[in-house]
Amino acid sequence: MSSRNGTKSVVESRQKITPNLWFDDQAEEAAEFYVSIFDNTKLGTISRYDATTAEAAGQPEGSVLTVDFELDGQEFVALNGGPAFTLNPAISFIVNCSTEGEVDGLWERLSDSGEVLMPLDSYPFSDRYGWIQDRYGVSWQLILADPEGEWRPKFMPSMLFVGDNCGNAEAAMDFYTTIFADTTKGQIARYSPDQDLDEEGTIMYADFTLGDHWFAAADSAQDHDFGFNEAISFIVHCETQEDVDYYWKKLTADGGAEGECGWLKDKYDVSWQIVPTKLYELLQSEDADKAKRATEALLQMQKLDIAVLEQAVGE
Repeated sequence: MSSRNGTKSVVESRQKITPNLWFDDQAEEAAEFYVSIFDNTKLGTISRYDATTAEAAGQPEGSVLTVDFELDGQEFVALNGGPAFTLNPAISFIVNCSTEGEVDGLWERLSDSGEVLMPLDSYPFSDRYGWIQDRYGVSWQLILADPEGEWRPKFMPSMLFVGDNCGNAEAAMDFYTTIFADTTKGQIARYSPDQDLDEEGTIMYADFTLGDHWFAAADSAQDHDFGFNEAISFIVHCETQEDVDYYWKKLTADGGAEGECGWLKDKYDVSWQIVPTKLYELLQSEDADKAKRATEALLQMQKLDIAVLEQAVGE
């Protein structure tokens, strides 16, 4: 992969888990939009399709492949992958805001050409809250945070378990917190007996940490026409082959599915990418032929193998 620019690469990242957003061809435009509307943001590295990756993905050579960006210290990757997968609200991003003015300002920007999923209003759980799917398909839950409540970061990925997956939010939280180190279970709110469709005791809202990263989860028995897919995945950055093997085995256990090029789906259909940091080093090499050989080796793999990558480039 070639023609990179920017100030920071994932190689230099210390973030263990990075959300990856799949777009058709709007990754750069979307990243620039998000950086323009949130505070404490920056664009990072841009990678482009070379001849090898362009042919494999059916994308124009030289077009944008990925864009790294940060929102209040939370790293994201935006990917142009074509129309294979479509963003939907199964995974959204909670935005904890400090003032009503902040909620309203972000709502105004994100709702432009977007779709309202829950109106901006007062709710029992917050004086100011709204759920919006923006013009690019990414969903955001804007909420006025309780200043006297427990601290949570500005941005939190939130998984909504619907359809056949409804009722699995707590089991998924238990599953993930047994796999990752330094985990914490935070708030848990359950549905009461008087809910219309949702089963008593299932998860109305829960949050937890995987390492230093906060996530949220909820069940919904309402009628939804979406579910988890590859449009939002979570990249797990691994320093060693032992780490790659560990996360691959754990996350594909009990009904998960192996994908290609380091991608997998866990038993709840959530998508993950298990990526050695060595791969970024090879793909970002100043030696174009070396990067090309690394890419060619990558495209032949399911689980990524550092030794095979190094052999392919002659290390």
